[in-house]
Order: sequence, then structure tokens, then C-alpha cells
Amino acid sequence: MKNWRETKEMGYEDHQLIDIWRKIIVGDNKNWVLFRHGTCVVITRPVKDVADQAGLILAEWGPVGNSNPVADYRTVKLTRDPGWVVACRHPDILSYVGPLDPVGENPSEETIGLLGRGRRYADAAELQIIHVEEHLPTEA
Repeated sequence: MKNWRETKEMGYEDHQLIDIWRKIIVGDNKNWVLFRHGTCVVITRPVKDVADQAGLILAEWGPVGNSNPVADYRTVKLTRDPGWVVACRHPDILSYVGPLDPVGENPSEETIGLLGRGRRYADAAELQIIHVEEHLPTEA
């Protein structure tokens, strides 16, 4: 997998996505990796390199399935912040859809889900990491 430090410089939108995910992911010391199109992979059991681990998870679980598209995602309306999280078959792969995305007023679950699903598909194909949030375990 491409080394995440070799990706292009982050732009303003990337910083916004990082801030959004910092609000969404509840709990201190969670490890997560953010990909170019907004897909986030939370690493619940980190090993040596969380960036490589996230890439392997997304490469395996991120591609869109051949089944009914609705079976390939579920949407969750955020309560503290505007927007939705779109989850998939793997519980640690999430995409964010915000109110500024092209979903229109009062979007359907299907509209939100398909946009998040499409982002996951693009990120699984490209595996371009824009941010790694890594917390080292504290010694007891």
C-alpha cells in the first residue's frame, strides 16, 4: 500500500473532514485513518502500523458488493452535529455525508446511503490516506 505520508498536501476541505471525524468518534485514544473521499476506518485492535492496517481492512471490506445496494449500507443521523454516518458490512468502516453535500433538502436515506457508499467504493479503490489519528497505549 502507498505510504500515507506520500499523499498530496491537505487542502481546506481535508482539515474540515478531520475536525468532523474528531467530533464523531466518541472516546479518547481511538485510532482511526481518514481516506481521500471521507471514509474513516477505526482501528479497534491496533497492530504495528495503523495506516497499513486500515488500508488492508478497507481494501477487503470497502468494495461495493454485488447484492442489493441497500443491503450494502446503513445510515445513522448524527444527533450532536449535522449530517449522517454511512456504515457498511464492516463495523469500523464509516463514511460521512454532511448537509453541504449534494443531497438536497430533506434527503432520503437512500440518497444519503448511496453517496456514502460511493465514497467508500472510491476510497477502497484508491486507498489514498489523508490523515492518521494514532494514540499510543499508555503504560500502566
